[in-house]
Amino acid sequence: MKPAQAHFSGLARLLHWSMAVLIVAMLFVGVGMVATVSRLHNSLIALHRPLGIALLALVIVRIVVRLSRTAPALPADMPAWQRMAAHVSHLVLYALMIAMPLIGWAMLSAAGYPVVLAGAVHLPAIAPHDVALYAFLRAAHTWLAMLLLATVLLHLGAALFHGLIRRDGVLASMARG
Repeated sequence: MKPAQAHFSGLARLLHWSMAVLIVAMLFVGVGMVATVSRLHNSLIALHRPLGIALLALVIVRIVVRLSRTAPALPADMPAWQRMAAHVSHLVLYALMIAMPLIGWAMLSAAGYPVVLAGAVHLPAIAPHDVALYAFLRAAHTWLAMLLLATVLLHLGAALFHGLIRRDGVLASMARG
């Protein structure tokens, strides 16, 4: 019988940590975008859009990697409710990592704005030009961004709990290999 793996693969860890940095950066850039009317506003928008699409591509790769490689087992003594919370919180994180860029892209499409990746490279519209739809999607993007922040903070708190209090290897499985 093969021994249980103690760590995530190097690729899984690389994707996890790069996306963690990019998601936190995107949350700050998003707040900065809506909070300023200075010249920085256009630069933040120009940064936010392609990074959102890059995160969408990365989460697709991450899902493929996650489905193709086994994850380390959770500690045997971990209570069932914590196992369920871990599973649900990961599903929520993945759903939000997919939904946020798609909703942002649809929101811009509904507003009639192109998603500019670089120079003349634009993505096609994925929603009809509709002001009411734009307003709905903008509100959804904002609320889901707050939910994403809360879920990321919960995930971080759980990781620190496992690393500093339980010391059960859960944090180490993603932190090193």
